Amino acid sequence: MRPAHGPKSQIAYLDESFLGSDAARPLRILAEYLEPLEVFRREQIKDTIVFFGSARLRENGPLGRYYQDARALARLITEWSISLSSPASCYVVCSGGGGGIMEAANRGAADAGGRSVGLNISLPHEQRPNAYITPGLGFEFHYFFMRKLWFAHLARALIVFPGGFGTLDELTEIITLAQTKKLERSIPILLYGPSYWNEIINFEALVRHEVISAEDLGLFTFIDEPAAALLHLQRVLAPSAEEETPAFAHSCHGDS
Repeated sequence: MRPAHGPKSQIAYLDESFLGSDAARPLRILAEYLEPLEVFRREQIKDTIVFFGSARLRENGPLGRYYQDARALARLITEWSISLSSPASCYVVCSGGGGGIMEAANRGAADAGGRSVGLNISLPHEQRPNAYITPGLGFEFHYFFMRKLWFAHLARALIVFPGGFGTLDELTEIITLAQTKKLERSIPILLYGPSYWNEIINFEALVRHEVISAEDLGLFTFIDEPAAALLHLQRVLAPSAEEETPAFAHSCHGDS
């Protein structure tokens, strides 16, 4: 005699063992795109000013003045953002969510009484969300490439403070996207601390060896003082007319 009901099966999207499997990796990747997209739309955050820099840099350490400058600049940008008349939040400070320069950026926004975003990455040791990210605007990523997508997705400008491998990776990826015209809109890139960056990267040598063009040096601007950085941003940026979260960069072939 057949039983009235077979063994109870589980709905696939509630099956944690399946969602953690290799087969479900595309779903996990998609979730790291769709969740931030939904939150930014709900919170009416349409564009960001992204801060990059070392997680290891400390407020009272050897490069501590950059922590102070990042905090001061994030405060100035947030005060400017709050002063703008817009139904959506524009020029919201966004960091990688961790310590060091990232903490300084979120802390500066909090000093001004504004909101800020933290795009944290799950790492075994040093990366933990800082305490200054606005509740509800902190995100945890497993995939580096999805995190970097979200850095570029809403960015209106990029400010790069001294950092190591991670900062160099993030910087060179955005510069490459700008150089190859893969960005739908221009993203001003500010390298904060000329003495540091000119020691770390010999930009002139890249031109001399003809691996980049002299015009490529115009893809970024050196800045070394918070007030000057704010004035530069105010000069090169205009409030966006877009009221919704913009779509990601369209294909160069015109198909979406």
